[in-house]
Amino acid sequence: MSDQVATMCDQLIKAVNVMMDPGTNQIYRLEALKFCEEFKESCTFCVPCGLQLAEKTQTSVVRHFGLQILEHVIKFRWNDMPQPEKVQLKNCAMQLLSTGTLSILEEESHIKDVLSRITVEMIKREWPQHWPDMLKEMEALTSLGESQTELVMLILLRLAEDVITFQTLPTQRRRDIQQTLTQNMDNIFSFILAILQINVDDYRKLVSGTAAKAHCRVAVTTLNTLAGYIDWIALAHITNDNCRLLEMLCLLLSEGELQLEAVECLLIAISRKGKLEDRKPLMLLFDDLAINYILSAFLKSSTQIMWGTLFRHEILSKVPVVTGYPSRNDSPSCEYSRMDFDSDEEFGSFFNLFRSQQGEVVRSACRLVPMEALGDAAEWLGYQLSSPIITGITNGTCPPPLSSLKCVLRPKLPIDQGIELLQAVLSYETKDPLILSCVLTNISALFPFVTHRPNILPQVLTKVSSANHSPGIQAVKNVRRHACSSIIKMCRDYSPFILPCFDMLYDYVKKLFADEALLMQMEKCALMEALVLIGNQFKDYAKQKAFLEELMAPVVARWTSSETSHVLSDAAVFLSYVGADQVSEQTKDTDVYGNNRVQLSYCLQAMLAVVKRSRWPADLGEATAGGFLVGSTPSGAPLFSNPCSSLVLAMLPNVLTLIRTQNNLFAPENLARMLLCVLLLQYIVYLFAGLPHPLIDIYDTPVYKGNLERMQGFFCTLYDNCYHILGNAGHSLTRDFYTIDGLAEKLVGSAFVSLDHVPDHRFRPIIHILTFQWHDFGFLPLVLSCPQEYYESLLCPLVGPLFTYMLQRLNVKWQIINQRSSSNGDEEEEEAVSEESQVTQEMLEEQLVRLVTREVLDLLSKYISFYFTTKVLRRLRQPTREVETCLDHVICVPMSTWSLLTSFPLALKDIYMNLLTISFVALSWKDTNICHRTASMICWNLLRQVVVGGNLLPDAATWFLISTLKGLQLHGQHEVCCATLTLLAMLIYENLRPRYAELRAVMSQIPDINMEALDQYDHRLLDPKAQKFGDKKRKDQFKKLIAGTIGKALCEQFRKEVHIRNLPSLFKKPKPERDLLATEALGLEALFSPQRASV
Repeated sequence: MSDQVATMCDQLIKAVNVMMDPGTNQIYRLEALKFCEEFKESCTFCVPCGLQLAEKTQTSVVRHFGLQILEHVIKFRWNDMPQPEKVQLKNCAMQLLSTGTLSILEEESHIKDVLSRITVEMIKREWPQHWPDMLKEMEALTSLGESQTELVMLILLRLAEDVITFQTLPTQRRRDIQQTLTQNMDNIFSFILAILQINVDDYRKLVSGTAAKAHCRVAVTTLNTLAGYIDWIALAHITNDNCRLLEMLCLLLSEGELQLEAVECLLIAISRKGKLEDRKPLMLLFDDLAINYILSAFLKSSTQIMWGTLFRHEILSKVPVVTGYPSRNDSPSCEYSRMDFDSDEEFGSFFNLFRSQQGEVVRSACRLVPMEALGDAAEWLGYQLSSPIITGITNGTCPPPLSSLKCVLRPKLPIDQGIELLQAVLSYETKDPLILSCVLTNISALFPFVTHRPNILPQVLTKVSSANHSPGIQAVKNVRRHACSSIIKMCRDYSPFILPCFDMLYDYVKKLFADEALLMQMEKCALMEALVLIGNQFKDYAKQKAFLEELMAPVVARWTSSETSHVLSDAAVFLSYVGADQVSEQTKDTDVYGNNRVQLSYCLQAMLAVVKRSRWPADLGEATAGGFLVGSTPSGAPLFSNPCSSLVLAMLPNVLTLIRTQNNLFAPENLARMLLCVLLLQYIVYLFAGLPHPLIDIYDTPVYKGNLERMQGFFCTLYDNCYHILGNAGHSLTRDFYTIDGLAEKLVGSAFVSLDHVPDHRFRPIIHILTFQWHDFGFLPLVLSCPQEYYESLLCPLVGPLFTYMLQRLNVKWQIINQRSSSNGDEEEEEAVSEESQVTQEMLEEQLVRLVTREVLDLLSKYISFYFTTKVLRRLRQPTREVETCLDHVICVPMSTWSLLTSFPLALKDIYMNLLTISFVALSWKDTNICHRTASMICWNLLRQVVVGGNLLPDAATWFLISTLKGLQLHGQHEVCCATLTLLAMLIYENLRPRYAELRAVMSQIPDINMEALDQYDHRLLDPKAQKFGDKKRKDQFKKLIAGTIGKALCEQFRKEVHIRNLPSLFKKPKPERDLLATEALGLEALFSPQRASV
């Protein structure tokens, strides 16, 4: 036997060395791995081989493999081992803990880890029933040295993780071990604290040297073990002995080597939830002494030391700017940035995040002490305004503005001081674009003071508008954008106050518009938008309409001209007009078509500005007096007319024509003319990939650098603006828009033309205008303001073709993705090497498909919510609170409520079946977010109407269940998807099984299903007299039935199952046996005595 063990050990050592040698051929490595695995599975003398390989004389790799053999035996053979062999293995494991390791600083961490795993695996199988003295043996081990003490702490930590955190045991075994731990927690916790105190004291005494490092290592491991227990033990243990634990942890904050672990323990302790009276002792951490330790641990040891070092630095202390990009060499700090950041993008992202955090801190402080904040800010701003400008490289930084003061400008603040600051800012003159941007921000922050001194309003408007005059580099363009935004914001928030200056501002704008080269199209549209905002305060329909007609006359004339109509109606002519068919031959200086593109963009942006901002008064009386009221709805709601309606309706036909033409641009014959213009802009690629766009400077914005990029940007902006206009037209014009003759046909004939050729990124705006609550993106949905009487004539002709097409399109796209992801891995790797660009394009296309799919399903779910809230609320006249509760748990809406939806346009047969098909097919698409959202919010809410109607074909019923089970097979590895799909499958089976016996045949095909359990489940479901179980038990039973179809992750599919047998429970209390005849009298017999008969 010993010879066989020695021979096998030699072979195993050779095999392990072959596996771990990086120079080994892959074929030899696989053969060695196969030999080792077969040995662990079939060899009868694994234990002696494992013990021999685990000796300290072997290398760490061999020792680790030997210990893995012992762990494998315990996990997979323990149940079949005789009791003497178990005892022997346990004694050998304890011997390894005692003498089988090197010193604490020499031993490898993976050796310690596997030793702790071996011990914990035995504990999980035998403690406390068959190993009652385990805790005493662990305590005895700690007397043998620091190495054994650390191992004991690791064992206690892993035991808590397996039992409490990860719960990797059967329920009964977990309950037994957890209750035993709880019963012994006083001793365990005192033992851990004693170990911590002893080693911390020894570490402080020795200060340095090998022995000190050993005690420090034990202390660190003990703190990690504490962190594993503090999260779940009773709070009384944490606060015991006048919060001794918290006191120790606060004291350890002064120890640099133990600081991080102590902070983690404190964080877990104060994050505990529970009764207020139980957590009250934790307030000890807010005492002066504890706070001093906490502040000194971080502020003194980190921040103050860092700044002190920085200020004492020979070079950095003299540099005014201490932020440097890794790719540059214009600051000594660039070298330090290269140590922490790999790219300028990473540095910029961190710097912006840090700056925003600092800004939030300043804003919070301003809210607490507004007067002091204003005084400091005024002093700071005065210093900046009076200081001379130091020319040179500024590295993109600028003195911080007064933006943090926006939250503290209250009426109680001193008006005179604010006006004085504002006057100083208005008097400041500079040509530097970065400083000018700060000036504009300060003006915006101080603008509330202007309401108290109206006489300076013209000066403010002149100052802000003057930033639009000087064309130049990109930084100047950014300032001009800033100025436009500032004007719009002032006119939006203070339009009644600015109204007296309307004529002055309008005349000023006319002068600027007279010079075509003075303003860019964006600035023209911004000024027009500001004028419209102020014009809304006229509150006179005729006056507003006349003003808008005068303002928009050049735009309307150009947009509705016969030349423009001809250009927009033909794809080839349009491409030639904008120069897209010659983009590769042009340069910036020779681009003769640039003015054509500018004029088209300007017309659309001006139209968008007007339709987005033009409004009637919010007050009904003012609207009626101003002539905006034109009638009322059948329900009595007032109807208003927008002053811009006639202008927008006159321009709308060419907008629809342009949408149709842009869709036709992607036809094969037109793609050849467009050359490279169809490529995605780089910043759009970054957006889809979820990455920040790389910025040259923190004040730069993504710009189109070359003529090709400018052309791509033109097409993207033009396309989006068309759909912006459609979405805002429904919201702004309301009935004037929805009463257009043949509106549905016109929209379908433009937006839905040539969809087969339209790429996914251009398809998203079509979904956006039909999606609710998309305000953050800028789209106002077309259907948001649609009157109820136009649902059937407008929404159904739009929604029906859209979902019919999307079902076909997405199904084909996801089939390609599924096939691509399931192809041979070697082929994919070879393709990635040889055709990297093609693979990158495929990844981008896949991401686009995921985005479009999520938005389509989001549209579907919002339609469900929309019809439920608008129609069911009115039909049922339920309290709003009850309806909101139903919306929060849509899957639990009462059946009677949803049965009313059959009368809505959404329930039309063709549309409805398309919605059902999309929702259930989406369960098998490889996207967990799509699967979870669809299964939880859409599938059953749609299907239950069909269940109520009872007109579902048997094939359709089985298809719904099969689709759900396919989703479980694909996404069952994800816990959230598994729970949602299991509930959906149960709802389908329980509601359809009584009428469709075919569902049982589907269930019987599930691998490894227990037919007897299925019969019992059907009996309780079909027999009205059978005992009914609660929801939780029914879910558990159904999950067991379909367990064979629940998919597993690749790493779980070939994992060998670990079986841990239950031991006789220690905590079951036997029921007391009572002799009914021997019970003492209760006095009830006296009620029936003869003496009571007369009562």
